[in-house]
Amino acid sequence: MEKVIITAAICGAEVTKEHNPNVPYTVTEIADEARRAHEAGAAIIHLHVRYDDGTPTQSAERFKECIDAIKRQCPEVIVQPSTGGAAGMSDEERLQPLTLNPEMATLDCGTLNFGENDIFVNSISTIKHFASEMKAKGIKPEIEVFDRSMINTALYLVKKGFILEPLHFNLVMGVTGGIGASMSEFNFLKESLPEGATFTAAGIGRHQFNVAAMSAITGGHIRVGFEDNIFISPGVLAESNGKLVSKAVRIAMELGREPASPADARNILKL
Repeated sequence: MEKVIITAAICGAEVTKEHNPNVPYTVTEIADEARRAHEAGAAIIHLHVRYDDGTPTQSAERFKECIDAIKRQCPEVIVQPSTGGAAGMSDEERLQPLTLNPEMATLDCGTLNFGENDIFVNSISTIKHFASEMKAKGIKPEIEVFDRSMINTALYLVKKGFILEPLHFNLVMGVTGGIGASMSEFNFLKESLPEGATFTAAGIGRHQFNVAAMSAITGGHIRVGFEDNIFISPGVLAESNGKLVSKAVRIAMELGREPASPADARNILKL
């Protein structure tokens, strides 16, 4: 079977225990959720971190604590820190996890009206700065795409030498303020990607597993997890990220794809 890379976005910066009591905050909770996701089939852990009270932080010290704890439980897994952080954080605050020299990190390629009240700001100069830091450290960027213009920005940065090929994108679909999650919108983004690029797709909320199926059946990869969706089925809270990953694995297997190991993922993504 063709391999599919499954990324587990285990906690995010916005979702809370009030939304789902199983959302992890502490170092131990985050490591345990990463293990559950990996055991279920995730090759990549997309990582935000929190303080114990749930406050999101980009502290390099807190990231190191969490990454070390994850690696003790699943040493082969790829840990992909977010440089998005939370709305309102400064550029330098958001960049702190890069000091730990991860294999991958996220690179947001545009500004977005994020939900009802927040604006997630990424000027071209900010994106160039982040891309330059990743290039200097040999960190592969996952290019975060919330609409078509962000693909254009990424391709502009390739021409200017800020991002190196081969490119890897994450198509985030269904955020209020971004592109929707219909099949036509998915195809629009996918067909806009450059030749030779790889891509993951992430559906937000009720779109999570529909988008997973769209991506799996068209040769892409899958992201699931509490950051994007807290339900295993309509109205039923997921017990863990592992349960979400397991459902994504079942969908992929039905479509002729099997989950990639971390070694497979490193090979596919040219890490």
